[in-house]
Amino acid sequence: MLFLQTALLLTLLPCGNNENDFQEPITFQIIRISSFYSRFFTQSLGSAWLDELQTHAWENNSDTVIYLHPWSKGNFSDEELIEVENILHTFFIRLGQALYNHASQWQLEYPFELQVAGGCEMHIRDASVGFVRVGYQGSDFLSFQKNLWVPSPEGGNRAKLVCALFNLYQGTQEIIHKLLSDTCPRFLLSLLDAGKAYLQRQVRPEAWLSPGPSPGPGLLTLVCHVSGFYPKPIWVMWMRGEQEQQGTQRSDVLPNADGTWYLRVSLNVEASEASGLSCRVRHSSLGGQDIILYWDQHSSPGWVILAVIVSLVLLAGLAFWLRKSWSTYVSDA
Repeated sequence: MLFLQTALLLTLLPCGNNENDFQEPITFQIIRISSFYSRFFTQSLGSAWLDELQTHAWENNSDTVIYLHPWSKGNFSDEELIEVENILHTFFIRLGQALYNHASQWQLEYPFELQVAGGCEMHIRDASVGFVRVGYQGSDFLSFQKNLWVPSPEGGNRAKLVCALFNLYQGTQEIIHKLLSDTCPRFLLSLLDAGKAYLQRQVRPEAWLSPGPSPGPGLLTLVCHVSGFYPKPIWVMWMRGEQEQQGTQRSDVLPNADGTWYLRVSLNVEASEASGLSCRVRHSSLGGQDIILYWDQHSSPGWVILAVIVSLVLLAGLAFWLRKSWSTYVSDA
């Protein structure tokens, strides 16, 4: 089984190299956040993620799954998907009922929020690892380990009481174990297979330069924007010749609405030292041909425009003078 898993991962990993969006390990997880405003009013939001790519969503307070991509069903049959959806729905219903029935015993104070994350993490040279983690009010509360619910130290006595109850239901524990150890890894691999064309696509970045807010007198902030690239891994650096500028500051890589990524890289310099600096971009979609943008070339259009405006003003003045001189000559004649 491990050999088969390794072979499939090596085949299905997007791009098939170290510069891909899904570097080992690869994780598929379902996240559900439930807000308990009172004993009679609860709201829940759910989503599923393949690493940092959202693949599924749940309608508010509903067990209806929204498949966000044509390949989000993987290679599972409709019957398998319905079975998994029903199991998940039953688990969250029972979890809510347990909280409702034992709210006073566990000293749960309304309103409170419960976060649940469950799924599997796959490694090329190791077996998959399943997990379920539960958070209460944003802190670790309990987790599922080796067929048992284990309280987190932050959960205190309340977490111990919850685990003691959950561990009584061995049938539920066996179902969770099967989901984590068998169903989840199979579904993760089927997502990679069904979505292979999408996940392995290469989209070239666009890059441009702009000045940022001045950090102080005599200083400049040079900003290099890189957007629209996929997969996510990218290298962007301010350079002077072939020397990397150590003061380069890199923002988080942020998602665009179309599934591509955006990055902003800036450098603070003395205004007199900006000349000769360049922003260099490396990405797997560029075929080894870096994008290089020179700050001198960015700033030169402004001077060109200014020169054109000055020239036009001078020409207009010359034309006015010639016209006036010609009128004076004609009147004198």
